[in-house]
Amino acid sequence: MKKKISLRINSTPFNIDVEEEFAAYLQQAMQDDFNVEGNNDVKIVLQAYVRKSYELYENEKRIKQMNLAISKRID
Repeated sequence: MKKKISLRINSTPFNIDVEEEFAAYLQQAMQDDFNVEGNNDVKIVLQAYVRKSYELYENEKRIKQMNLAISKRID
């Protein structure tokens, strides 16, 4: 089932449909990064994108380190 999530950027409303299972997580994450009740300028959106990209980068590094540790234990 899909759920609609809205965000206003530069006074333009954007609606996205996401799976209901993911919607609660996304709404919480968006509340941390955006003004979900009002307007957000492009700078705020870019800052949120960079923060999330950094989180992904750090997570990928940790996953690679864990994979390496597991591989060493298996060998």
